[in-house]
Order: sequence, then structure tokens, then C-alpha cells
Amino acid sequence: MGSTSDKMAGKGNEVAGKVKQAAGNVTDNDSLRAKGAAQEAKGHAQQAKGKAKEGLKDIVDRA
Repeated sequence: MGSTSDKMAGKGNEVAGKVKQAAGNVTDNDSLRAKGAAQEAKGHAQQAKGKAKEGLKDIVDRA
């Protein structure tokens, strides 16, 4: 995956995770809240990976 697609997938996972957490709060479902938190964390990691790839690409392009 490229840096842009990593960042987009990460944002999608963050949003989906937040929705799951909200649904878990409304329904008082601890499992759904936990799954949402995990998916949100995965999204943060994907975005960080995309930013790192972008930074590395910028360094290589300048060389």
C-alpha cells in the first residue's frame, strides 16, 4: 500500500472504531466498545505508517 492509501484506510478504521464505540456505549455492550477501541487504534497505526512512508519518500526524492 502507498502512503496515501495507508492514511485513508487508517482514517476509515478510526471512524469505524469510533462508531462501534459509540454503539457500544448506547447499547451498554463492553465487547463492542473494546472492538471499536481496537479498530480505532489500528487506524492510528495505519495513519502513522502512511506518514512514515511519505516522510521516507520525501527523503529519497531529495537525495
